[in-house]
Amino acid sequence: MPKTVVGLFENSGYVGDVVREIEAMGFPRNEVRTLTEPATFEVTGVMSFPRLDFEVDLMRALGRIGVPDVYAQVCLDGLRRGGALVFATGSDGQLDAAADAMDRYGAVVTGETTGPEPELPYAVAANMAPMRDSPVNAGRIRQRGDGARMFTW
Repeated sequence: MPKTVVGLFENSGYVGDVVREIEAMGFPRNEVRTLTEPATFEVTGVMSFPRLDFEVDLMRALGRIGVPDVYAQVCLDGLRRGGALVFATGSDGQLDAAADAMDRYGAVVTGETTGPEPELPYAVAANMAPMRDSPVNAGRIRQRGDGARMFTW
């Protein structure tokens, strides 16, 4: 069964950097996804409540991959405040490295799931050039995320 590490970033500005670093570790592009709250929500019918539909779909998708409700709610609240989620699916060794990278870039919460691969309708596969094709940017100073915690469920 695939495993996925999920990181919540309150500052979505670091998401591109963490995605490039995770891809440089050997994760295939289609196994690294990001999710932010959409600027506009799709109306799916007459009785549609677009924002609520998005939130319910997200909570269900996170539950299907094994994220407990309390942590799924933390993720949803983070998205409401302008944050972003990063999902990386891979082997045990890769997941530990991806979680470490997420923590270095300031993930507020990181956790590992063992459920099926997430199917998130609004998730975006990384759409940037892989870092392994470009030089590594050394010498940047990054601050560790305050209060980053590791949850395993």
